[in-house]
Amino acid sequence: MLSQKIYTSRILILDFGSQYTQLLVRRIRSIGVYCKLLAWHASEKEIREFNPNGIILSGGPDSSISDDSPRAVNYIFHAGVPILGICYGMQVMAVQLGGTVQSASQREFGYAQITITGNSQLLPPILHTTIIDETRVMDVWMSHSDHVSQIPSNFITIANTKKCPVVIMINEKKHFYGVQFHPEVTHTPQGLSLLKQFVQIICQCKALWTAENIIDDSIRYIRKQIKNERVMLGLSGGVDSLVTSLLLHHAIGDRLKCVFIDNGLLRLGEATQIINMFSNCFGIDIIHIEAEKRFLDALVGVQEPETKRKIIGRIFIEIFEEEAVKLGNIQWLAQGTIYSDVIESGITSTSQAHIIKSHHNVGGLPKEMRLKLLEPLKTLFKDEVRKIGLKLGLSSSILYRHPFPGPGLSIRILGEVKKEYCNLLRSADAILIEELHKANLYDTVSQAFTVFLPIRSVSIIGDNRKYDWVIAIRAIETTDFMTAQWINLPHEFLSTVSNRIINEIQSISRVVYDISSKPPATIEWE
Repeated sequence: MLSQKIYTSRILILDFGSQYTQLLVRRIRSIGVYCKLLAWHASEKEIREFNPNGIILSGGPDSSISDDSPRAVNYIFHAGVPILGICYGMQVMAVQLGGTVQSASQREFGYAQITITGNSQLLPPILHTTIIDETRVMDVWMSHSDHVSQIPSNFITIANTKKCPVVIMINEKKHFYGVQFHPEVTHTPQGLSLLKQFVQIICQCKALWTAENIIDDSIRYIRKQIKNERVMLGLSGGVDSLVTSLLLHHAIGDRLKCVFIDNGLLRLGEATQIINMFSNCFGIDIIHIEAEKRFLDALVGVQEPETKRKIIGRIFIEIFEEEAVKLGNIQWLAQGTIYSDVIESGITSTSQAHIIKSHHNVGGLPKEMRLKLLEPLKTLFKDEVRKIGLKLGLSSSILYRHPFPGPGLSIRILGEVKKEYCNLLRSADAILIEELHKANLYDTVSQAFTVFLPIRSVSIIGDNRKYDWVIAIRAIETTDFMTAQWINLPHEFLSTVSNRIINEIQSISRVVYDISSKPPATIEWE
């Protein structure tokens, strides 16, 4: 059981299926308050057991006008805690409390200006609004085709647009609030301030969800979970497994054994770098296993990315279990699984999520394992993991290395994985990263990498015609890796990288640049 101090203040989010729900969780945690996500149909018993200081009803894709559209259990409106409904969540609140919702004559998607007509605790004390024709307006992000047409009794309307008569409705006595816009997205400039008002002022939550408290709580959890048993950590060299190793090292000392498997799918020189970093910088002994042939042989002829992930996950577990037998008396396998891995693999408490892609260390794990699984970061986002890492003494240069997927180059090579393709991709990726550092762009990019495309393109090298492979460059910026924007890197930089890749790596004829954002595209290509 987790220690209670860090969870004394807590917010419950009921998920109606919005694409922004996970972002909403992240925003509340960034305020310093723990929050949990449950499906919209969570029972009264589940909600009572969680005992939240406040409840947020998320947005969702359904129409609240429909009789069979999702509804929250009526208990929440009698639980005596503040409630904030967002978009669909606001409409659900209105309908369940006696108001009405109707289809809008004109839908609102994207940027909008709302007119503020009243005051509320919900509004930030310093409300940065623009005065137009002696009225206050605020920039927000809308995404709705229905709207509240009649508010419930004892509510008042304090904001509207020309298209939407009720943008903010409030019942200050019961601390019920509804907003038609999305405060959780950055496109609503004062959205975070509004959420702070709800969480800190209205719900009176204290900022206990801090890196220091998370570390203390995680160590207590690890010690209670494993007791006097021994743990093997599958070390990838990425931020998540690195932070996991240090947490475990603090918690159980030499009862931790770190195993690094070189699967032949790593970046250029990465195996040597990882071994040196852990041995010299952190004093952690590593068991180094070279298994390139085993992985590549198993991937022969495999095209489908989900199959590749599951094969890689299976072989990792096989090797870990073989090593555990050699070491003797190993009961646990620890992994650096984080919340976004779990979400994208469709394994969340809401259980309604679609599988976007199985992560080799989550959805790719075999159903039966001899070792028990330990995942101390499983409820944390990437930026929370990095904050913990800083507190544990890791340098920012290590913590802010660009993420690298557990399945490695296998999901950056489209289709079948071959050693030849791995070598070409490794070299191209090394050139991209080297040039990012030289141009002082590396730290401005959240993640950058190259992708091998199994298509051939005609080129001219000297006076000779070539018909060779294509490399794609991917560079994104993001705060939470749940959503991401492609970066408009300088044309001169892209030209330099392209020229180097084509000139220095034989068998590459063309370089292209990926300008897709997430969503709809995922960050990795497979």
